Amino acid sequence: MKVIRLHASGDMRLHDEPVPTPGEGEALLRVTAIGVCGSDLHWFKESGIGDARLTHPLVLGHEFAAVIQDGERKGQRVAVDPAIPCEVCEFCKEGNPNFCTALRFAGHSDTDGALREVMTWPRRCLHTLPDSMSDDDGVMLEPLGVALHAIDLAHLRPGLTVGVYGCGPIGLLVVQLARASGATRIIATDKLPHRVEAARSCGAAVTFQSQGGTETPEIWAATDQRGVDVAFEVAGENDAVETAIETAKPGGKVILVGIPSVDRTEFTASTARRKGLTIKLSRRMKLTYPRAIRLVERGIVDVRSLVTAQYPLDQFKEAFSAADRREGHKIVIHP
Repeated sequence: MKVIRLHASGDMRLHDEPVPTPGEGEALLRVTAIGVCGSDLHWFKESGIGDARLTHPLVLGHEFAAVIQDGERKGQRVAVDPAIPCEVCEFCKEGNPNFCTALRFAGHSDTDGALREVMTWPRRCLHTLPDSMSDDDGVMLEPLGVALHAIDLAHLRPGLTVGVYGCGPIGLLVVQLARASGATRIIATDKLPHRVEAARSCGAAVTFQSQGGTETPEIWAATDQRGVDVAFEVAGENDAVETAIETAKPGGKVILVGIPSVDRTEFTASTARRKGLTIKLSRRMKLTYPRAIRLVERGIVDVRSLVTAQYPLDQFKEAFSAADRREGHKIVIHP
């Protein structure tokens, strides 16, 4: 079978490897679609992400859909949760599997991901896709789950004003979820004009092209000098973090979702302190797949329009180059 492995920064290679044998509790999967995520680009460009570094040729890919090839569910189309928690540690038992002390995650550290034709994965992580949802829709359930977790952390209520700073696929999903949660005004920013336009299509009432924080006075003006109730930073850049801190109202919330290239987040402490802000950092997601499927199936969230390009597996270099240039929104690879 064909497998794509990352050997070093910018060095991804096509391999021919044996089909794996499922272990206890695992299913054999034929991978049908894989999304290229911003965190995949961190691995591709930097040989790591945060404090995790490349230690062996790694198969990337954690946003994926597949067809089960064995067992009672043979032939079922599924979306795959990339996280494998231990289910027995303190955090798992508390209902926080995203903090699991023994968590394995597809395409991260020592756990190979989905950029291959066939793989094995725990059956407990497989979520059946309704007939109304495509394989590409299944790919988008992972970023939707990340957005859902960020919304959960914010405890959004109807009538709030929300800022979304960074409108890649996850940011655009945050915009949609904030609208569905009853936010009456959503303000969105991004550096790229096509993402700003997409934010308007997704429900943002006010949008600005970000330019190193110079849009902050305009955001204040758009909120009648009140500030936003909740600011979501989804860019992975300190400029966006600073904008979130600067534009959140006194007593407001800031949810940090983005992952910075340099493993450090900075903002003006005096501003955050004097406002008494609540700052939360979002760690992936937890228990979101069933909710995400219902939201897409019922048309409350549109994921399909966010997939803007598809590539076959052997064009992985072109796919990653396009993603690195921030072309379109979500790029999907089809084995």
